[in-house]
Amino acid sequence: MAFDSKLQRQVFGQFATGVTVVTTGTGADRTGLTANAVCSLSLNPPLVLVSIDLRSTTRDEIRRNNSFALSILSDQQREASQRFATPGPKDFSGLGWQTAETGAPILEGALAWVDCRLHSVLPGGDHEIFVGEIVAGGVSEGGNPLLYFAGKYRDVAPATPPAS
Repeated sequence: MAFDSKLQRQVFGQFATGVTVVTTGTGADRTGLTANAVCSLSLNPPLVLVSIDLRSTTRDEIRRNNSFALSILSDQQREASQRFATPGPKDFSGLGWQTAETGAPILEGALAWVDCRLHSVLPGGDHEIFVGEIVAGGVSEGGNPLLYFAGKYRDVAPATPPAS
């Protein structure tokens, strides 16, 4: 008997995650998606993985471009997260972005980013696991992460001083 997918969503909804936008392409052919199934995989060689739904058109574009960038969003980028989470063509208007080695868009204001050449693609049920070799990256100064927990965006709670 297969594990109930609704229960699986409930269980892993209790796992707080950061939010990223994965982008690929250049010029008018830019596209992207919001992803939280992301993981640093290896330091040597430098690898990252992202899991992408088989129905995603961005998945096909990453394969075609043989590269992608991953922007780790700040709590000020909720609108960008929502924009890239919706199906259909992606609108980059009004968003600042830059490029590094591969030409994939990197969102300005992100807490950190990596630019990757496609290393390998692995099957993963109704998703594919894209492993990228990091060829460039950076970290911004300060800011709080955009978090997702129990089906909602969440804020980082301010640190409470220890009781005296």
